[in-house]
Amino acid sequence: MQFIVPGLIMMAVITNSYANVSSSFFGAKFQRSIEELLVSPVPTHVVIAGFVGGGVARGICVGILVTLVSLFFVPLEMHSWTMVVVTLLMTSIVFSLAGLLNAIFAKTFDDISIIPTFVLTPLTYLGGVFYSLSLLPEFWQGVSKLNPIVYMISGFRYGFLGITDVSLTVTISVLCLFIAVFYVIAWYLIEKGRGLRS
Repeated sequence: MQFIVPGLIMMAVITNSYANVSSSFFGAKFQRSIEELLVSPVPTHVVIAGFVGGGVARGICVGILVTLVSLFFVPLEMHSWTMVVVTLLMTSIVFSLAGLLNAIFAKTFDDISIIPTFVLTPLTYLGGVFYSLSLLPEFWQGVSKLNPIVYMISGFRYGFLGITDVSLTVTISVLCLFIAVFYVIAWYLIEKGRGLRS
């Protein structure tokens, strides 16, 4: 039970960070209030920071609630506070930015639910929430390492239990890479008004 709790916490953080930004940004886009932001003198990076900050706050709040509930069932030890905080914060930023990108491209409310249903959910369940990669045959371990969520859950689990399936350096590098790529894409799309101005 102690093994799966970090994965469950991370799963809650991922889905809530993503859902908060995708729904709030698309809601603003749908109501056309996003146009006020686009014509205002507010820099694009501030707009992104505002939406991402909301997603991070919701993701972390839900993560804390899941942690508190889990304490009724299993005692949690803390191996590395630094790794817990860094992984939690960076993962919520990654999925807040991903939710922002989804909202930029979405044309209907149904488009908001496609990515969480058909991409995020399978990747999360195959990301080592309920099992260690070491239990898989070598071929499937290699395939699993193509899933970026494996690195996030593994790094977070290390913070609690001191065990990891992948290198912590690789974990932080993957998170930094995704943050940089998603941020640049989001900045470019908002700056150019792609999918926002009609």
